[in-house]
Amino acid sequence: KCQVCRDLGADVAVNYRTTDFVKAAREATSGKGINVSRVLASLGYESLILGLQGGNVGAAIEADLIASQLPYELVPIVGQTRRSVGIVDRSTGDATVLNEAGPDVSGEEWERLTQTVARHLPQASTLVVSGSLPPGIGQTGVAELAQLAVAASVPVIVDTSGPSLLDAVAVGPDVVKPNAHEIASATGIHDPLEGAAALIERGAKAVVVSLGADGMCVVTADQTLRAKPTRTISGNPTGAGDAGVAALAAGLAFSNSWEDRLRQAVAVSAAAVAHPLAGSFDPDVYESMLTDVLVEDLS
Repeated sequence: KCQVCRDLGADVAVNYRTTDFVKAAREATSGKGINVSRVLASLGYESLILGLQGGNVGAAIEADLIASQLPYELVPIVGQTRRSVGIVDRSTGDATVLNEAGPDVSGEEWERLTQTVARHLPQASTLVVSGSLPPGIGQTGVAELAQLAVAASVPVIVDTSGPSLLDAVAVGPDVVKPNAHEIASATGIHDPLEGAAALIERGAKAVVVSLGADGMCVVTADQTLRAKPTRTISGNPTGAGDAGVAALAAGLAFSNSWEDRLRQAVAVSAAAVAHPLAGSFDPDVYESMLTDVLVEDLS
């Protein structure tokens, strides 16, 4: 019994379990939009990172983007950019991500970001709006950014969840990319294809559903396709969805067929799992997976 337990008159047995040390730890500048840009660069496409940046963490992000030669324009904020910790179990491939809440963002800071996005849209072939909204910004923030692209006739992909997803769908984005859980949470419909159809009725032009190791589906007003890898890749799944968004963005920019977009998105997502860091992928796995993805027409 511990001293406190004796003092309280309690009879408590305390058991200790010995665990292994962390095998490896890596630090990298990340975030969904940055991950998308990193993958696009590795695929040979140019992109521009837009976002908010504050404090020592924000300064470190900017320094890393410069070192990585990734073009960016970050809007300064008073608060500290948040950090995330990803824990990967190598034996199972399961990953747990611990996200800080992030700083409050003022209306003025958010307005500077929307103005920055609007200023760059005339030179853009595609806009990707990825991630959750910072505290202090209402749930319509994602829809607001997507609406800028729709108004400028620039194709837009939205990768978010919850009420923000439903609000964004209403402005008519070209693609939304929820996973099966996010579709069920937003629509209350647990069948992914039926949930995707409901988002089409709400205004989305196409819904790409991430199915994890089972690949992806796309639902549009006139077709339903499913792309599934014929083999399983083990590793770190963190950032695999962002890699898929990068491939979808490139395919949208060049008006590739949905079959090609899905095949490339599934292949690069699997290749991202094979790489330990989010925002990167194994090029050899990517090339081999391009021929190992089966695309079926479910229309």
